[in-house]
Amino acid sequence: MTRNRRTDLINGLLDLAAFLEAHPEVPASPHVVVHHFPEHDNDADMRAEIDQIAAHVGSRIDFEDSKYGHYATSVCFGPVEYRAVAVLTAARALHDAENSYRGCIQPDPMPTT
Repeated sequence: MTRNRRTDLINGLLDLAAFLEAHPEVPASPHVVVHHFPEHDNDADMRAEIDQIAAHVGSRIDFEDSKYGHYATSVCFGPVEYRAVAVLTAARALHDAENSYRGCIQPDPMPTT
């Protein structure tokens, strides 16, 4: 992430916190996740970036993150989570295969009572 994008993210989070504190009538989620996805083309580079992040934040690798087996790590600050996730080649292929029929199958209409 470039310095300006990082600074913009940090300022946005601080602004959100100040806004929510100043407006208690506005509902807020009890849990927030900030995701980071590596911008690499291959699994080895993505895993290496996640490993490096895990070392920096002192967390473990969670390889069974989802049914797709994403390679991930996270650290929580109360109800706020920073989560770095590598969507590996096999996971992207499985997702693409599962979605290849999207829009081709129409369920039967629900019966009216």
